[in-house]
Amino acid sequence: MNARQVNRSASLRAMRAIALAVSAVVAAATLAGCAALAIGGAVGTAMVVTDRRTAGVQLEDQNIELKSLTRIREAIADRGHVNTTSFNRMVLITGEVPTEADRTAVEQAIARIENVRSTVNDLAVMGSSSLTARSNDTILTSKVKATYVDAKDLQSGAVKVVTERGTVYLLGRVTEREATRAAELARGIAGVQKVVRVFEILTEAELATLGDQKK
Repeated sequence: MNARQVNRSASLRAMRAIALAVSAVVAAATLAGCAALAIGGAVGTAMVVTDRRTAGVQLEDQNIELKSLTRIREAIADRGHVNTTSFNRMVLITGEVPTEADRTAVEQAIARIENVRSTVNDLAVMGSSSLTARSNDTILTSKVKATYVDAKDLQSGAVKVVTERGTVYLLGRVTEREATRAAELARGIAGVQKVVRVFEILTEAELATLGDQKK
């Protein structure tokens, strides 16, 4: 084998090595992507299973919340601080606006969104809350949720928690027993100023029917 053949052979080996390395990287990335999809799918499925709304209603609630961002901006521009939480097409409106007219305008704008069944307007007419206050609200929400996870007599996924200026709002499709227990646990969290129940109350028979439908 002459020098040219040796160099050509070495070049071919190098090219094959590079090709193998690239293939390995691509394969690893593909597997990682599949794993991420699998994990995401599992989490998404778990959320649907533990939530007592149908998958279709959950999607509608997400769309209502997205649309409300535009409607609020159209109604009051950047005046105030407004949050909306849609659960089973009932929209809880919280936050602060500067005037009573703004408060009414926000509620009317959200009520006109397609698929909104009803609204609960708990907007306060006052200056916007501080970032510190909102951070504290986020912490309180996390604490309440953690308490529900630890509770042995409450299905944590059935209750949605929203906190505004130390007031904890509880949403969900629950029985009266569950509603009472959820409120009791939330009141026991240090820093919670008030608990507001915004539940849709089910009978035990209705809850059993929901369980059968999920199977």
